[in-house]
Amino acid sequence: MVAVLWSFAGIRKSSERSKDFEHAKPEHIIAAGLLAAAVFVIGLILIVNLVISSAART
Repeated sequence: MVAVLWSFAGIRKSSERSKDFEHAKPEHIIAAGLLAAAVFVIGLILIVNLVISSAART
């Protein structure tokens, strides 16, 4: 999961990324990536809904 999160941020060194992916199974990387993307999208939707609802009150 940590390797996927660093990949999302794009700030991991190439050598460290290579080490991470040597020890991980592709299925785990794909599952972690899908999970991280889903959490990211759901988080954005919640933030937008919060902003819209607070703007509607004013």
